Amino acid sequence: MADVAIKRALLSVSDKSGLVELGRALAARGVELVSTGGTARALREAGLEVRDVSDLTGFPEMMDGRVKTLHPMVHGGLLAVRDNAEHAAAMEQHAIGAIDLVVVNLYPFEATVAKGAERDEIIENIDIGGPSMVRSAAKNHQFVTIVTDPADYSTLLAELEDAGATSLDFRRKCAAKAFAATAAYDSMISQWFGFADQQQLFPDFLAVNGKAPVTLRYGENPHQQAALYTPSGPHQHGIAQAEQLQGKELSYNNYNDADAALELCAEFAGGAPAVVIVKHANPCGVAQAGTLLEAWNEALACDSVSAFGGIVAVNSELDGATAEAICEIFTEVVIAPSVSDAAKAAFAKKKN
Repeated sequence: MADVAIKRALLSVSDKSGLVELGRALAARGVELVSTGGTARALREAGLEVRDVSDLTGFPEMMDGRVKTLHPMVHGGLLAVRDNAEHAAAMEQHAIGAIDLVVVNLYPFEATVAKGAERDEIIENIDIGGPSMVRSAAKNHQFVTIVTDPADYSTLLAELEDAGATSLDFRRKCAAKAFAATAAYDSMISQWFGFADQQQLFPDFLAVNGKAPVTLRYGENPHQQAALYTPSGPHQHGIAQAEQLQGKELSYNNYNDADAALELCAEFAGGAPAVVIVKHANPCGVAQAGTLLEAWNEALACDSVSAFGGIVAVNSELDGATAEAICEIFTEVVIAPSVSDAAKAAFAKKKN
């Protein structure tokens, strides 16, 4: 089956941006809207007709909303293979209606952890029904459209505008994105349990998220390809999260060397001013002194030849005088916890 018409949609979202506009657009196309809790309320307040999930299942939402969509009337409508005679017969026997579109985004677990919430609140923000619906719909993408990102609402509506249905290509892309979303979600939860809740230095299993890939100019060598995935989660701090103030895009080797410089410089965090110079992942100058400028001069004196075209990391705010001194030689990257206006002005004169 290529195109699938949308006749019934189930909407249940924590992030309600664009929800009302989407609901109106679907209703205008004659799509029946089924929803839960706050999502249903937001749609009704916008004047839209919404059917409660409890009406669909015959059971009320219970246990403070922990149980509402975990029901055969929901998952049967999502998982049924529409052109399978046995599946169709089961749907008819149990009066299970097909659900053609699922719009779900999950409880804000990461944001809840980030704001410093207590353990009980964090646990309550572990979504169960949402990921279950997402996975059911994504598995059955041959017949069901799953949308987990509000940024995709416009593409969904464009599909419906063009053909009155969603294409298999669109559903496949949405399914891939949906499984990535639930994988990332579970990864964040497992990290929290391991690092924060259980205080494990090295959890038995570490699931690491990487998002928003940036395609780099090339890999370690010009004939190779590379991309940077930025780790996400409540305890991720590194070169990938740094703010780039100026200069061209960083290369694979820039990131590799910058990470090495940052890791070494972190050994001096909170101490006297320190400067680290790295070239090809190897330190070619490291020094601590009374001022950052003195530390720079001493680090440079270790190997002034290798420092050319290197990476510099400092452990305190980069001041103007030190920045001016660094600018006297060609430097690929300079990393600092903060940068003074005078230092920014000095580097502004150096295009790359």
